[in-house]
Amino acid sequence: MTSERVRRPGPSVRTRVVEHASGQEVAREDRLITEEPLEIRVAAPGAAPRRAWVTMRTPGHDFELAAGWLVNEGVAVPGAIARVAYCTDTDLEPEQEFNVVTVNLAGAADLPHRHVAASAGSSACGVCGKDSVSEALATRTAVPWPGERPGADVVRRLPDALRDRQTLFDRTGGVHAAGLAEADGTLLVVREDVGRHNAVDKVVGARALAGEPVAAACLVLSGRVGFELVQKAAASGIGSIVAVGAPTSLAARLAGEAGIDLWGFTSPGRTVRYT
Repeated sequence: MTSERVRRPGPSVRTRVVEHASGQEVAREDRLITEEPLEIRVAAPGAAPRRAWVTMRTPGHDFELAAGWLVNEGVAVPGAIARVAYCTDTDLEPEQEFNVVTVNLAGAADLPHRHVAASAGSSACGVCGKDSVSEALATRTAVPWPGERPGADVVRRLPDALRDRQTLFDRTGGVHAAGLAEADGTLLVVREDVGRHNAVDKVVGARALAGEPVAAACLVLSGRVGFELVQKAAASGIGSIVAVGAPTSLAARLAGEAGIDLWGFTSPGRTVRYT
């Protein structure tokens, strides 16, 4: 089967539902957010591609997801990403053609020995123990943000600005969002995904593939803040994290060590800064 005959998965799918409300049953069409695996392979010059990571994601902006993941995990700097493409291996099942991407790097990467073992933990409990924060930061270089950061007045406006651009959430109600913003609250890029960590990788990857700086004054999140998201922000040079929900204890500790301003429970009338 040729690639022209393979249907690329979309970000949402139609379904039939029966809604029960106010004593009535209404049969109607609804939409569900798509969740499918994405395998990321990495190839250095002169080397065969190696499988680096598999994640469950919402299809769309897959190249950005792959590029952002490499940057956020400390595997490659933005300028080292030479090309991203869907895999065309003949051993792939036709329906998996758009679920595997290969990232060609301009230089060597230490992924096979250093990163694969670490990434297995990053999708589960990740770190534990007394020295976990220092060790978590040590796996990636924290890049300090040298510029201006948003104050509380700007911070309180950011979740609504993000929400206004969550078109997939409007259609499905089942997706997270992340955005990069300037200190004055101007949103630079917004992406949505079934995984909050994927949404962060997508916004960073969008900037990287566009040749724009991945560092930004602020990362805006539609939900809570776990340590993984702070790790990614530190690696990309983010100055502040603004979230609708709460941070975890380890996320707050990690943000403090990385020099990131952390804001939670953010709404137009309230926000909490963790110090």
